[in-house]
Amino acid sequence: MINIEILPYAAAHKDAVLALTVDAWTPVFSKTQKDVPRFVLEAFYPNGWQLRQTSEVDDLLQSEPENIWLAFLKNTLVGFVGLRLHPDDQMGEIYIIAVSPSHQRMGISTVLMKHAEDMIRAAGAKMMMVETIGDSGHERARRAYEAFGFERWPVARYFKEL
Repeated sequence: MINIEILPYAAAHKDAVLALTVDAWTPVFSKTQKDVPRFVLEAFYPNGWQLRQTSEVDDLLQSEPENIWLAFLKNTLVGFVGLRLHPDDQMGEIYIIAVSPSHQRMGISTVLMKHAEDMIRAAGAKMMMVETIGDSGHERARRAYEAFGFERWPVARYFKEL
């Protein structure tokens, strides 16, 4: 395993986190756009996925900075993870995780998930979850979650154009 340093989010890293967000999701959305109905994409991303994705991550950085953890390799930001606790369900959630495409397949997501698991376990949770969609763009993410030991819970979500 490579030597990754996990540090809590600091506002000084905001621009780097937002840039990594676009970098990490560009290959995902290039595939997602082919799999998802056009009307769904237009409803979710009327101004483009980049704007919505960076806006949502920016909101998280401002509202929940204590829940964001950054992965550094030789002082370079290479990934991040965000977690949430759901005490009523005795559960913790990885609600966002990203690794720079140039650093993928190096075990960084595993290090980030392990860090999240340790934090969630220390908070007393009995289980953890992560969500993603079933399109081809998120296939590698699903494989990573399953390799980490997550069990898939089939969920059906339907959309109808009006």
